[in-house]
Amino acid sequence: MSIDSQSSSEFTPEELTELVKLSIPKHVAIIMDGNGRWAQAQGKPRVMGHRAGVKAVRRVVSTAREMGVGSLTLFAFSSENWRRPDKEVSLLMELFFSVLQREIKLLHKNGVRLNIIGDISRFPERLQKQIASAESKTADNSDLILNVAANYGGRWDIMQAAAALAKKVESGEMSSSQFTEEALNEHLCMQNQPEVDLMIRTGGDFRISNFILWQAAYAELVFTDTLWPDFDEGAFRQSIATFASRQRRFGLTGCQIESMQAQK
Repeated sequence: MSIDSQSSSEFTPEELTELVKLSIPKHVAIIMDGNGRWAQAQGKPRVMGHRAGVKAVRRVVSTAREMGVGSLTLFAFSSENWRRPDKEVSLLMELFFSVLQREIKLLHKNGVRLNIIGDISRFPERLQKQIASAESKTADNSDLILNVAANYGGRWDIMQAAAALAKKVESGEMSSSQFTEEALNEHLCMQNQPEVDLMIRTGGDFRISNFILWQAAYAELVFTDTLWPDFDEGAFRQSIATFASRQRRFGLTGCQIESMQAQK
């Protein structure tokens, strides 16, 4: 079953039943928080935390693929992160570039399709070219879609989709009555992927920080004190287990959910 381009209020009974029974999320999103604090706790520069965080990314991507997760979305650099010190932003850009160079062959070998979401126009030109090359190389892979949110914000995503639809209305390409949730969804980042089932935030904070607001409308939220560089395979599997233990109701009653779960 695919829930692409659907709002949760429009699932058929059969689709709702399948969602209720879902034990492995189709789409997991992670706010990777705690790199800087991890480094500072060890008396190291913040950039060392970001480098250690790359190893955590590698572990989580591998585990997600093994467990059968279809889409994994990682919050790498938010539109608000430009407010950080210039030196740290510059180092992050260099790290992003080098990681793309180093990791893309491994991602491709393991059937992972890389998809960068966000407004990359502000990035250095050579990074934009590297992103385009990496996406092109892995475009036909289907084992796992790895979405990396870079210069991304949830409000930006909704606004750019709304602006695209507004232009169509102004030009007469569509009427205002066709400006629907489904139409908006088709212009969002990740429009052809399932909605987010599970959102994880590491680092001990309890907020979603303008991450994928629309796509995570019915996501289960898991917050952990573990700093991102220490988030290993076991921590990821525990988050999946927490997801599987919860009762997802989608506006229904607990009794209705239990009836669906009892169906063979």
